[in-house]
Amino acid sequence: MNHCVVGDVHGEYQALLNLIAKTPLNSTLIFVGDLVDRGAESARVVQLIRQHKLACVRGNHEEMMIEFGSQFIENIKNNRPIAQDNIWLNHGGVETLLSYGLISIKNNEMIPHPFIKDFIFQFEDDIEWMKRLPLYIELEEKHSSGRRVVISHSAIAGVWELRDEPESFNNFKNTVLWGRTKPVDSAPIFNIFGHTPQRFTPDTHHHYVNIDTGAYKKGEKGFGLLSAYCIESGEIFSSTDVSYAKVS
Repeated sequence: MNHCVVGDVHGEYQALLNLIAKTPLNSTLIFVGDLVDRGAESARVVQLIRQHKLACVRGNHEEMMIEFGSQFIENIKNNRPIAQDNIWLNHGGVETLLSYGLISIKNNEMIPHPFIKDFIFQFEDDIEWMKRLPLYIELEEKHSSGRRVVISHSAIAGVWELRDEPESFNNFKNTVLWGRTKPVDSAPIFNIFGHTPQRFTPDTHHHYVNIDTGAYKKGEKGFGLLSAYCIESGEIFSSTDVSYAKVS
């Protein structure tokens, strides 16, 4: 069985369907997080992942949706004005709220749907699902390098030894969700992650793969692809291109 790890989708539902059609038949798909924000169809992306019970780790955009989306829900339920400006909204949260049909835009201001309380439950339930997403997935299968495969949102190798230390949990979590450094080669794992978009093709090395190729950056040279890395074969598939040759 093939295990294919999919990069940051960011609401690009059609690109995801296109990519799934190109991966080997009956592949097990695993997602590196950042399913939502920026693209126009975040709600449909989450629906597909949940409907098919596909594995996914938590990304920093899920983390922001949990925090600021929960505040949005509380404001709606308590008839308070909704926030018009925060880090989530400025980094794609507006597009996510639009995808759930919860708001409209008028004079550059977000206006809640007049009957929002009647159908906000799906948004709320998806946030509860995101709260249960793990920070990393460690597979039993080993990579061809002989290392155990670990999927995370950002590079995890630099803090791998902290994963079971309660006093270091916040440092571990922040690094896994928000870190931008390339993984060190000292950890005994093969790390597959996303978070930092790569131009033209994923960044592939003997101890890691950054599979994020900037699916939401359509129109920017070298970006606009959604990619997947198949662990057993080493192949990389793209939402718009044929598979690349194996990179060792």
